[in-house]
Amino acid sequence: MISESPHRVAVTAFGVISPLGRGGRETAEALRSGRDCVTPVMAERFDVSRCRAKTAGQVRAETPAATSDRTRKLHPASAMMMAATLELVASDPGFTPELMVIGTTSGGMSYGEAFLRAQYGPTRARDRAAWVANYMPQKAVLDAQAAGGFVCASQIIANACASGTNAIGHAFQLIRAGHQRRVLCGGYDAISELVFVGFDSLQAATSELTRPFDRNRTGLVLGEGAALLALEEFESAQRRGAPILAEITGYGISTDNHHLTQPHPSGIGPRQAMERALHDARRRPDEIDYINAHGTATAFNDATEGLAIAEVFGGKVAVSSTKSMMGHSLGAAGAIEAVFSILALREQFLPPNINYEVADPAWSLNIVANEARESRLRCIVSNSFGFGGTNASVIIEKAA
Repeated sequence: MISESPHRVAVTAFGVISPLGRGGRETAEALRSGRDCVTPVMAERFDVSRCRAKTAGQVRAETPAATSDRTRKLHPASAMMMAATLELVASDPGFTPELMVIGTTSGGMSYGEAFLRAQYGPTRARDRAAWVANYMPQKAVLDAQAAGGFVCASQIIANACASGTNAIGHAFQLIRAGHQRRVLCGGYDAISELVFVGFDSLQAATSELTRPFDRNRTGLVLGEGAALLALEEFESAQRRGAPILAEITGYGISTDNHHLTQPHPSGIGPRQAMERALHDARRRPDEIDYINAHGTATAFNDATEGLAIAEVFGGKVAVSSTKSMMGHSLGAAGAIEAVFSILALREQFLPPNINYEVADPAWSLNIVANEARESRLRCIVSNSFGFGGTNASVIIEKAA
């Protein structure tokens, strides 16, 4: 990891679409009100009658722009990426990316599911052949570029649930090292039956409310969405008079290699990721005002993350999991939650951890329970931890 470089990294714009809504204003209102956006899985999505879990955080069908027959026929992942791109471009028209770095699991999941069904379902040979051409994780990225009116190289990061944060961190490192000046980064994922049934069969999904960090938590709820951030070398952004919404100052990663789906029980993976992000940003633990936790509400994840946060930061820093409001959007989660963190910095409030009732005696954390709080914020840690022990943390600060 590059630790010394003269280049600061600004965030000049973002685009976001999630179960909480589309765009910064609608999303901020939902976060402030602690809106529960988890609903029964829509019948037109897929049948959940034989599943234990019945709910998900779903993007409203009318939210992605559908302005033509072509856009209406697009995969939901493409529609969400296009919506996020259009918002970002409108916020900072002068931003022209040299590179896109996007995190997702959809290339092998939701797109893969559609590809498989096309081969065995009652579809025409021409339609089956079309899926061969379109079965690729960069399809949504190419559609987003077409919507935004630009063309650039793209890199796809598929690193489980850490993918979105890894994409931001990688883009941050490229700019700080002087390899790129402007990078469009983020993540996307759309709910698919394959993933939903998979988590249900693992008994990781809950049939109840999702309760991150609560003693009585019973599992996660799946979500979906897309978020994009415009990252630019700080002085370059200043020279062109771009709005500077926040600054990325640190990135830390680790891999504990403990188990395919379970984190190491000691919490070493999350702890190392957060410690390395702090070191990278040259920040002390007591300088962090808020942690947007990974907080999936599964027994193992929350136990290890809660322990790691308590060990690194003690029990004073404010902590919440916004997945309590919209579910876990997998590869998109880190990017969406980075936007949530920027909104918290911009409007100076702590997003709530809803459905929280009983503290877990295994640790002592300052949970932002059930209601948002006004707070003076300057420095935020956003965490993403995934299957296979892959861990990533990014530090986002109010621009000086």
